[in-house]
Amino acid sequence: MEKDNRKNKDNQRSKFSLIKNKRYFNGLLLVCFTAILFFITIHKVETNKLNIKLGDIAPDEIRATKEIIDEIATNKLKKEAVDRVEPKYRITPSVQMTMKNTIKDFLDIVRDLKSQDNISFNKKVALLKEQSQIELSQKELYIALRMDYKGLNSFENTIIDLINQIMGNGIREDELDYEKENIKNIFETLKITEEEKKLGLALFNATIQPNKFIDIEATERKKEEEAGKIEPVIIKEHQVIARKGDKIDQHTLELIKESGLLKNDKEYKTSLIIGVILLLLLILSIMLGYIYYFNRQILFNNQFLIFLIIILLTILISEGLYNLSPYIMPVSTGALLVSILIDPRLALMVNLFISFILGFVLKLDTSIIAMFLVGGSIGALMVIKQQQRYNILINGLLIGFINILTLISFTLIKGIEIGDILTKGGYSLLNGMICGILTIGTLPIWENTFAILTPLKLLELSNPNQPLLKKLLLEAPGTYHHSVLVGNLSEAAAEAIDANPLIVRVGSYYHDIGKTKRPYYFKENQFGMDNPHDKLQPMQSTQIITSHTLDGIALGKEHKLPTEILDIIEQHHGNTAVVYFYHKARELNKDMDIDINEFRYKGKKPQTKEAALVMLADSTEAAVRSIKGPTKEKIEEMVKKVVKGKLDDGQLDECDVTLKEINIIINSFIKVLIGIFHDRIEYPTLEANGKEES
Repeated sequence: MEKDNRKNKDNQRSKFSLIKNKRYFNGLLLVCFTAILFFITIHKVETNKLNIKLGDIAPDEIRATKEIIDEIATNKLKKEAVDRVEPKYRITPSVQMTMKNTIKDFLDIVRDLKSQDNISFNKKVALLKEQSQIELSQKELYIALRMDYKGLNSFENTIIDLINQIMGNGIREDELDYEKENIKNIFETLKITEEEKKLGLALFNATIQPNKFIDIEATERKKEEEAGKIEPVIIKEHQVIARKGDKIDQHTLELIKESGLLKNDKEYKTSLIIGVILLLLLILSIMLGYIYYFNRQILFNNQFLIFLIIILLTILISEGLYNLSPYIMPVSTGALLVSILIDPRLALMVNLFISFILGFVLKLDTSIIAMFLVGGSIGALMVIKQQQRYNILINGLLIGFINILTLISFTLIKGIEIGDILTKGGYSLLNGMICGILTIGTLPIWENTFAILTPLKLLELSNPNQPLLKKLLLEAPGTYHHSVLVGNLSEAAAEAIDANPLIVRVGSYYHDIGKTKRPYYFKENQFGMDNPHDKLQPMQSTQIITSHTLDGIALGKEHKLPTEILDIIEQHHGNTAVVYFYHKARELNKDMDIDINEFRYKGKKPQTKEAALVMLADSTEAAVRSIKGPTKEKIEEMVKKVVKGKLDDGQLDECDVTLKEINIIINSFIKVLIGIFHDRIEYPTLEANGKEES
């Protein structure tokens, strides 16, 4: 008990430290975000521009005002000279010595074992395999132990000579496969037995390593020597840098800057800087205040980083498309993504924030700002209950129509010409479509990069046509039916205690996918067949039963299931004991002290409410299904017994399920199970003569 308390305290300290570090990291992110936003804003607000910048056309012929070094051209020549330098190599003798010693040690062990006449040959093979540093097959170990002492000595001399011959010239890493093939050909020519050839080749393949490596220092010295031979490229005074009409590239721009011809009056007014900083601090304070009071949890996880990146990308992409038309800036994309990935309420604030920033920086018309505010807000709300990804495209189209309606309202108010509204309306409709495409196109990137489990992803995983679920249905139909019932149970309980019903349902569907590896070793899949466990020892049966969680994790990782679902697969049995086989082992070995810990699952205890619900629903459904003649009283008694057993075993100690919620879960389970196992009337049948027969 004291050990468990100490472990819980350590976990709490670790969790607190992680939250603290995350808080500092997110604080640093916020500073960086504010700085980037400041530079974006002040760059757009400031009207002073450089006379010449990258991509401009030279208005007149530009000549150097003094003699300057063309650094770009000089560095290019140096790079070409450096790239022509061949790498210098050196041989490492220790690799060859290690190879010899490893093989010698192996053969010494063989000699030692051969001298021990009191040990059986099979025992010698086992000891050789255990003591040797070289991984060899059973057959190769037999060959070594069957050789006589004279043959071993001759064999060793042959191997050492070959090592000296092959490793003496050095082997590079890229030559290793070639040398292995070469060694194979050499062994074919040796006058030794076929078995010795096989053993020698195996020893070589197991121990050979590259021993010829790039001499970095010598190579770098050679590169520096070659680069030092390059004379600087000099631009003479009055030499033409760019002719009139030439496009200014990076090379030309650097030469102009070195000549002192580039206007560099980039100093902003102090009042402008202070004004922009104050404005950003005010609107960021509103945003952070909202997050602190209504979405505080995102301050301690990756969602805060996602939140900042979405805002920045939306602003940058919108500014990029502004030159085409302000009406196609995809402002609503930010709101849609935040609504799906984080929280719909926060999406409304994000939409307001982005619309305000862009309106201020780009001096947008009131009608455009209103269009972004209305369209983005409605889009963020519409995307909440989406069942399929393609519905996001439909949402984008609806946002486009809402944009048009917003513009029409301003048209009627301001009296703008109909011809003008048609053009703007077309752009506004395109705006909604772009928002939908950007959202649906980038959503998998956000989901996979930041391991976010969205409702859309969960709904896709719950589709029976998913490969794993189809595999479960076809190969373990009893388990599949059981999983569906567990999903119904746990989902109903999740809704009752304010857990995530969708994660619980999907986790239930996948929690037993590991049983597809050995489906007939599980009772629910044994249709009209003998139980294979009757022919196994209890420990063997336990290993098969408990391995289905590990097999499930492996399958889940192979099919790239989300971490939350993998956690449920791992934790749905915790470290509970397979009591049936434990008691069976005790009956078979009455004179032995059987440790129950040997019969436990090796998984973690449930860490979340969702994992705990799947554990309880899984055990409850299986237990109730075993009741003969189920009645309401029997079902209630069994549910309470199962849940109490998990509590007493400490399986729910590491998750945040309260005793009050436990009672709610029990009542929810009972309600669903009574609905499933209710009494049915016995239908009469008709005999051939039409008379009823019960």
